[in-house]
Amino acid sequence: MRLPSMSQPFLLAPIAECPPGPPGAQVRLAVLGARGVGKSAMTVRFLTKRFIGDYEPNTGNLYSRLVHLDGDHVAVQIQDTPGCIQAQEDCVQVLDSLSRCVKWAEGFLLVYSITDYSSYQAVQPLYQHIRKVHPDARTPIIIVGNKADLLHARQVQAKEGLQLADELGCLFLEISTSEDSQGVCDVFQYLCKEVSKLQHAGSTDRRRSSIIPRPKSPNMQDLKRRFKQALSSKVK
Repeated sequence: MRLPSMSQPFLLAPIAECPPGPPGAQVRLAVLGARGVGKSAMTVRFLTKRFIGDYEPNTGNLYSRLVHLDGDHVAVQIQDTPGCIQAQEDCVQVLDSLSRCVKWAEGFLLVYSITDYSSYQAVQPLYQHIRKVHPDARTPIIIVGNKADLLHARQVQAKEGLQLADELGCLFLEISTSEDSQGVCDVFQYLCKEVSKLQHAGSTDRRRSSIIPRPKSPNMQDLKRRFKQALSSKVK
């Protein structure tokens, strides 16, 4: 499974430095996938509720918004990566260029179009690259089959998406960005919640590791027994 080298420079928009804050106050997501699968449309649909069908090929846009999540306002940053990933040629250059984005992000959407089988094939190498950078299996990754309204042009069956997700240990969803605003919102909100859970778990682990365990009180009965043994050996 391979991804292509690029004919033009591959740049990601500058990722803003984020001031440290309490766990769950900020969530960093990346949307990855092949060209034309609807990554930008999904992101804009989630943030604005509007659907825009056509986008100029981008060099990687970073969106920052306050999102209402479970009664709290959470600062969400979403990196929309360029749509230059296909499954025919050398993938090394593409994956190296994505590394900075992958290191930065805490949760991932791997998007393919149900009308483009090659975009489905690009999901697994992207997943493997994420796991190299984030070996912790708890890092949330969701596989999304987009354009579910175009059933007449389907090239990837739902069972294929589900099978791949099962093999990789990911959640899988099919959605239609153009027709189902709520489905898109559900995908992003679920990913935000999973990242927030991981942030809280990490914060708890750090607090526990910083606590120095209290020394155990000496067992007086044990000390007496050892003392008697020492005395008896001297007498002998």
